[in-house]
Amino acid sequence: MDDLNPEDAKLITLARGARARIGASDGAAVRDELGRTYAGARVELPSLRLSGLELAIAQAVAAGATGLECAVVVGDSNAETACVRDLGGPGIPILVCAADGSVQSRLES
Repeated sequence: MDDLNPEDAKLITLARGARARIGASDGAAVRDELGRTYAGARVELPSLRLSGLELAIAQAVAAGATGLECAVVVGDSNAETACVRDLGGPGIPILVCAADGSVQSRLES
């Protein structure tokens, strides 16, 4: 997490914590347009499957968010990121991180 601003580093910490709490394959965190943060981990039930990123964004929408500033995914480098664009529009940074929190790639919605 070398050149990250403190708010992006916080998202990585939240995503790692969400993932670790339940031993999920991926965790994610997002920051909305007001600076509020939401985190989630992959959910795999017989009738419900959500990635950590989808869950974090669903929580943001349920809380009234109308935009995003940044998203982080930990543990799943193939995460579907279309939901970031759906809420945040184009150009939202998406940090894809290894389980240890190191940034593996930087994408944009």
